[in-house]
Amino acid sequence: MADSSFDIVSKIDRQEVDNALGQTAREISTRFDFKGTGAAIEWQGEQAIEISASADDRATAVLDVFKQKLIKRDVSLKVLDASEPRPSGQQSKIGITLKEGISSEDAKKITKLIRDDGPKGVKAQIQGDELRVSSKKRDDLQEVQRLVREQDYDFAVQFTNYR
Repeated sequence: MADSSFDIVSKIDRQEVDNALGQTAREISTRFDFKGTGAAIEWQGEQAIEISASADDRATAVLDVFKQKLIKRDVSLKVLDASEPRPSGQQSKIGITLKEGISSEDAKKITKLIRDDGPKGVKAQIQGDELRVSSKKRDDLQEVQRLVREQDYDFAVQFTNYR
């Protein structure tokens, strides 16, 4: 019988993030506490979002609303890398970058975890910004998924291509 396998990836569902951003923008435009603050949230290129408002606390409040919308859409907050509010003229701005992919150090950590604590006969291979885990037994693969989920990494983890 051939080996069963799955991939460990860290991907962003850009459509869900875009929907959350649109919902946040609509809520900002209708909420009373954001009236007259010039609060706005918008894309800055492919992997960045910028929040601007007239005060630091308003910009932080917009970030909180955005995080709530992401949680409702099942997008992990670990994909966000938000900066501190910074003054920019009359505005206060927060830059958010979206983290995608598993770095080689993080992939090595997961591989070491699987090798040390995982079931015997499970192989993990680093393939670019993802990890392929294979084994003869599907039960072992499910054990590895449970093991990886229990760890608290600083990046979002998804499992794909389970075969």
